[in-house]
Amino acid sequence: MKLHKRTMEEVDLRNKRVIIRADFNVPLDDALQITDDTRIRSTLPTINRAVDEGAKVILCSHLGRPNGKPDPRYSLAPVVKRLQRFLGKEVGFAPDCIGPSVEKLVAAMKPGDVLLLENLRFHREEEENDEAFSKALASLGDVYINDAFGAAHRSHASIVGITKFVKAAAAGY
Repeated sequence: MKLHKRTMEEVDLRNKRVIIRADFNVPLDDALQITDDTRIRSTLPTINRAVDEGAKVILCSHLGRPNGKPDPRYSLAPVVKRLQRFLGKEVGFAPDCIGPSVEKLVAAMKPGDVLLLENLRFHREEEENDEAFSKALASLGDVYINDAFGAAHRSHASIVGITKFVKAAAAGY
């Protein structure tokens, strides 16, 4: 599939499952509380545009360097609470970023719903840009929006590999 450079305004988001690659790699203190939410706030215009268009918004990100395995110190759970406050709505949280449990949560989404997937880097395949991982991640959505400009230079599955398996890809704000 040949992808063209696009902005999210050029892609139909209505009733689509839209995967937004965000940069929620926020600093946490020893109590796992967010100490600077700038990166979360900077993603809000992209998320809100997708919600306003009636998309089912699936957010994915990494946090820290968990070395390819689950580590509670690097869970994205604290980000859910902050997103709920900023968006003024409930944000679902998936226990993983791929697999049957995540697929079930995505299948139950309604237009305007927001779901945050657990840390991509809990899978070593993310940083390896593994094709099977990229395909599994892409299967969750119809459209891919890259809003993680701080990580856009990385050749990771959620940034590069996923674009081979989605119908449309575009840049966020």
